[in-house]
Amino acid sequence: MYNLLRSVVLKALKVPPEPNDPLGASGSLLVFRASPNYYKYRLWMWGIGWLIGGPILAVLVIAMLIGGTVMLANEPVVGVLLLLGSVLLFCFALFQLVLSYTTMRLDYEMRWYKVTDRSLRIREGVWHVREMTMTFDNIQNISVTQGPIQRMLKIADLKVQTAGGGGMVEGQAGAEQMQMFSMHVGFFRGVDNAQEILKLMQERLRRARGSGLGDTDDEPEAEALPAAAALPGEVLAAARAVLDEARAFRHAAQQTANS
Repeated sequence: MYNLLRSVVLKALKVPPEPNDPLGASGSLLVFRASPNYYKYRLWMWGIGWLIGGPILAVLVIAMLIGGTVMLANEPVVGVLLLLGSVLLFCFALFQLVLSYTTMRLDYEMRWYKVTDRSLRIREGVWHVREMTMTFDNIQNISVTQGPIQRMLKIADLKVQTAGGGGMVEGQAGAEQMQMFSMHVGFFRGVDNAQEILKLMQERLRRARGSGLGDTDDEPEAEALPAAAALPGEVLAAARAVLDEARAFRHAAQQTANS
């Protein structure tokens, strides 16, 4: 049953398949997925939500059934409407239950975290698919966050920030500013080896900075950034950040066109 619903939802929402590998040396690709305990965590949150909202819907359906049955004798039209409404509300609640479970599980299954020696790619989401590509040359900070429930389940979130993702200007709270901020922050959510991934990425970050390589999209560095060696460090980092964002926008446009 779930497999049938899975195929229907994926087709209806046009969820793209596994993302392409990010640029990097052959044999350096590592693929990480969310832990099975992350699915348990999401399942618990989903169940708690229905434990709160489910009884309210049940009481409403029962009240409409009782009211409709009582009203049938004196006000048959009102009674029929109440009974019909109770049936429709029950069907809607059942549909919501199945759909919310399917999308919750798909949100867990469709997460991809890919890392090479030069860059990484994150894909997440079902209703709204979000894909990010970051080069180690532009990454500014990597950290691990873990809440109390996550500690119980032995999972954590790995947070990656690129140049320009350090914070928001005071007073900027609009959707556009939030979107621009989120473009610089990516998460490996619900992984059970966050510390191992952190050490791996820190090592690759040191190598990338030592070699001066960025995501050149298969173009020579000298061609992508003329006279790069002559540029000051801050200017070079800013130029690479702009280049990285331009490629991210181009990739997103290609994904939209293909879908």
